[in-house]
Amino acid sequence: MSLQVIEAQTGDNPVATIIIMHGLGADGRDFLPIAEQIDLRDVGPVRYLFPNAPQIPVTINGGYVMPAWYDLLGADLVTRQDEAGLRKSQLEIDALIEHEKSRGIPANKIVVAGFSQGCAMALMTGLRHAERLAGIAGLSGYLPLADKTTAERSAASQGTPIFLAHGSHDGVVILPRATASRDALTAMGYQVDWHEYRMEHSVCPEEVADLEEWLQRVLA
Repeated sequence: MSLQVIEAQTGDNPVATIIIMHGLGADGRDFLPIAEQIDLRDVGPVRYLFPNAPQIPVTINGGYVMPAWYDLLGADLVTRQDEAGLRKSQLEIDALIEHEKSRGIPANKIVVAGFSQGCAMALMTGLRHAERLAGIAGLSGYLPLADKTTAERSAASQGTPIFLAHGSHDGVVILPRATASRDALTAMGYQVDWHEYRMEHSVCPEEVADLEEWLQRVLA
């Protein structure tokens, strides 16, 4: 694995793993406080992995080098996409999943989650993983390479539950982009648990509570 990863456990001998990808310009520490708010005692000990995205030039930010899972070529997020960057990060996150399986965590006890760009990577990776995962959680993001997902998704992923949450006032990933992703996934037959909140491009307490409830359900 080439990614630097922050690791935390809620107890010895974890029975599940949650991999959380941060957004553009952040790092793996970004979601540590939120993970600490989530109570999964009924599931058992859980391992959290917070990978750091590589430092790359980001076109939409004038080529400034920052942590990013892939380059952003335009504000609409869809017309021009960094397919090579998306696929490179997908392979690296998939390697994290495989490493967890080698540590004794079965695929159906692994959740991939992320915020914004991290949401895109959770969907990109989770839908293509060869085995059914416990779930995919996407916060304030969208489905990348949507036009190729139907052909590329794994048959096993069809049963993977998906949690999508978004802010109604999000000015970074606008709500119609998120609802289009939701509708595309639903049309492909996925079970999407959709949540919308009166917030901008951020995370709110109600969202964390809903995510906790969903995680308890898919990891039970």
